[in-house]
Order: sequence, then C-alpha cells, then structure tokens
Amino acid sequence: MQMAFFLLPKSETLYLTEQMTLRQAMEKMQYHGYGAVPVLNEAGQYVGTITAADILWFLKDTHGVNMTITEKVLVGDVPRRHDNEPVSVSADIRDMLKMAMEENFIPIVDDLGVFIGMVRRREIMEFYQKNNADWLQFRGQRMEDRG
Repeated sequence: MQMAFFLLPKSETLYLTEQMTLRQAMEKMQYHGYGAVPVLNEAGQYVGTITAADILWFLKDTHGVNMTITEKVLVGDVPRRHDNEPVSVSADIRDMLKMAMEENFIPIVDDLGVFIGMVRRREIMEFYQKNNADWLQFRGQRMEDRG
C-alpha cells in the first residue's frame, strides 16, 4: 500500500522554515503542543526536524541568553541532534513500521526532496493493527478448520 494513502498533506501540517526566528518557532510549537516539527528551506525542501530539546540545548549553550536573542536567531542556525529521515511518496507503508517505532512522524518528500506532508505514527499503527487483526482472525479460522 502506497504512502500517499496515509499522507497528511503539507497544507494540514505544522512546519517551520529556516528563515523563521527561534521565537516564532517556539511560539508555534508551544501553541500546537508539538515537541518536534519539520524544517523546510526556502525552496520547500525538507532539511530536518527541530525538537524542543534542540532549542533548549541551544539556549543553554548560548551565553547571555534572554528572550530578545530568540528574535535574532533563525531556526536554520539552531543545531539539530537528530533529523527524522524523509521517505519518498512512492514508498510502501509496510516498510515504515520500524521508522514509526522511533519517530512521531515521517516526513514525505517528492522526487526533488520537496516536502509534501507527513505520515504520523498513529496512521501507521492503525494500519498494522487492522491488518494484524485480519491476519489473526484468518489464522484462527484456519486453526478451527484443522479441528
């Protein structure tokens, strides 16, 4: 089953751009309650994932920190510890289970690396739960047939 079926489109996704200020990023993340958000460049390409921890460590390591610095620092200037690995829109959902165990979302990109949306862990888990339940029911029926 293709990833496009599970895609939460870019228009419905919270993302940040490298050109946003750190303060803007913090306010968006706080308002929406997200701890990790995709970051895009000016061309709309996925460049990584920024987390609340990335922001915290950046502020900790910045001398003389106060809220005014967050209005001068750009999201693209904040070091990121880990980026969610993007996946092509043509990928198969069955290959995403391991990734979903590690990440809350999987960024989906087109052939040019342009961010087109994401697949959330929730949809992947629901897919596997439904398919696993069907398989278990089928297996149970086969066991009953053996008698």
